[in-house]
Amino acid sequence: MTRASTSFLPPVAVDPASDTPMYQQLSDWFRRAILDGHLRPGQAVPSTRSLAGELRISRIPVLSAYDQLLAEGYLETFTGSGTRVARAIPHTAPAAKRHRASDDGDGPSPASRRISRRSVQLHGPEQTWLDSLGAFRVGMPALDRFPTAVWARLVNRHARALSVQAMSYGDPAGDWPLREAVASYLGMSRSVRCDASQVLITTGSQQALQICAHVLLDEGDRVWMEEPGYPGAHQAFRTAGAQMVPVPVDGDGIDVEAGIRRARGARAVYISPSHQFPLGTTMSAARRMQLLAWAERDDAWIIEDDYDSEYRFGGKPVASLQGLDTAGRVIYLGTFSKVMYPALRVGYMVVPKDLVQAFHAGRDAIDTFSSTLFQLAMTDFIREGHFARHIRVMRALYRERRQALIQAVERWLGGRLRIIGADAGMQLVGLLPEGTDDVALSREAATHGVSVRPLSPCYLEPPGRAGLILGYGGVSPAQIDEGMRRLGQCRAFVL
Repeated sequence: MTRASTSFLPPVAVDPASDTPMYQQLSDWFRRAILDGHLRPGQAVPSTRSLAGELRISRIPVLSAYDQLLAEGYLETFTGSGTRVARAIPHTAPAAKRHRASDDGDGPSPASRRISRRSVQLHGPEQTWLDSLGAFRVGMPALDRFPTAVWARLVNRHARALSVQAMSYGDPAGDWPLREAVASYLGMSRSVRCDASQVLITTGSQQALQICAHVLLDEGDRVWMEEPGYPGAHQAFRTAGAQMVPVPVDGDGIDVEAGIRRARGARAVYISPSHQFPLGTTMSAARRMQLLAWAERDDAWIIEDDYDSEYRFGGKPVASLQGLDTAGRVIYLGTFSKVMYPALRVGYMVVPKDLVQAFHAGRDAIDTFSSTLFQLAMTDFIREGHFARHIRVMRALYRERRQALIQAVERWLGGRLRIIGADAGMQLVGLLPEGTDDVALSREAATHGVSVRPLSPCYLEPPGRAGLILGYGGVSPAQIDEGMRRLGQCRAFVL
């Protein structure tokens, strides 16, 4: 370690044996000394020749360090008076030391740092159920059964021949051929009534919810939320400053009359009518008609999240609510993440014709546009029939895995976990005995290598019913059985 000391500077330390280049060691030292207040604005620093001599190193790294500090504005030169600490550096620079120290755990705690109230509200329980990709991770498709060879061929096809236009900025609403393919697919499979101009390509349902919140709602507007409901929707509407009104869900879906009693003048409602998250119920035809009539009468918006509608095992998929809408009150959301793979980050939304311009602007403001390469590949995946074939294969696979999960619950837990939910989707809910702490149970399950999502955080109002949300899409029957055996070792099931 080489040190130098002058009448002007605290000791300068450099280590010739370090992997860090000498010039960087010097520039880092001066930067810290200035920010920590050891070097004051206007204070002279040694000449490069003098400092190199005192440190017994080449002058070249000293020159490089000074050049870097001059370029960054930490030093400045004066004719006849050499190099000095920049006079523009504020005298309060030592505060930077306190901020930097917090990165090492020595500074103020996060609770003492001022952030928005809205940000504080976004924090929920520690999500230990996201630590594992195995049983019973919610929202995880059968990645091992994805046709990677087909997908790679399509991606490579476009990657090898990307045009200048495809490499440039894309349309915020998405690539037009993909929007056409999505409109055609939704019309045939989900009875959605739209054309390509009404389709917007997003990075998934979560972004679509954020766009809806910022386009449709002003701060303080009331929104009906399914109770229990999707926590991601809670987050999206919180960030927009909306006032969420929990409306109970029963066997027919969201209770419209209860919503009217609680907030007659609500601006919007968020629903997942085909396969309610998390309880798995399907909204009845009567409730659908009732909800559409309310929205038209009260000038409200219906945000329909059709997140996994492709997977229904007891007959054909239920038609979308949007297809019944004659007043243009429904905004329809969907995603490819549950059918393809989560990292794809491609979803879609369908908006009424008179809202297209407003939603285009909202989409543009959030992150401009989605990856053009994956949009091109996704278009071919749909048009060449791979998408439909993959859905058919996955539907049979998930039916098998769902049955394996039900059998494993009975084998290892008996009557201690009551399964509810429609014969659809990629997850089930198991209700726990009253008084069980499902968040604590999910944390304990994580220590056994099992990912179970607690039900209670899906509620906006206490008391929430305790339960576990069990995903079966991404695990084999053998993994399901072993995961349930491990879950049965948790204290809540042993005692």
